[in-house]
Amino acid sequence: MWKRDEAVKPPTPPSPAPPPPVAPAASAPTVTAQHTETRAAGARDVVHIGKSVVIKGELNGSEDLTIEGHVEGKIELRDHVLTIGPNGKIRASVFAKAVIVIGEVVGNITSTEKVEIRDNGSVDGDIISPRVAIAEGAHFRGSVDMKRGGAAGAKAAEAAKADVRPAPATTGTAPVANPGPQKVGV
Repeated sequence: MWKRDEAVKPPTPPSPAPPPPVAPAASAPTVTAQHTETRAAGARDVVHIGKSVVIKGELNGSEDLTIEGHVEGKIELRDHVLTIGPNGKIRASVFAKAVIVIGEVVGNITSTEKVEIRDNGSVDGDIISPRVAIAEGAHFRGSVDMKRGGAAGAKAAEAAKADVRPAPATTGTAPVANPGPQKVGV
């Protein structure tokens, strides 16, 4: 009996012969192959937002981002690098692994690695980051909180918890954190 599936399939062409093996030349091909692998491993996806683009709202991503246009709202790239190009104008709260400002940012910046404000860059807002670099000629108005990240931050938090003193046994209260200087008999 006739089978519909077999009738629809085109005939398979004969497979081409494999290419003849090439004799290895000098060490040049090996070096080229290693160079290509190194370049591919170090490459990262980068998305560009052009200077004619205007975004209002929330911007999230899992790639490095370069903004040349206008963004208002919130930008969140927790594990990636955000670059505000020379034409970029940002009015947003920014959360990223690293932030490089060449254009203008109005809003707070929170970074887990570093914030860098270059020559003509401008930031009006607070910065929270373990490392901050502000170039000569850059504009910055706000505050900087250089919180430690990772293991160093955990050690600092642990040290703060260790500064708890037990209350005297006669009062029957729970341990109290170090209250600092106290006034007695006013």
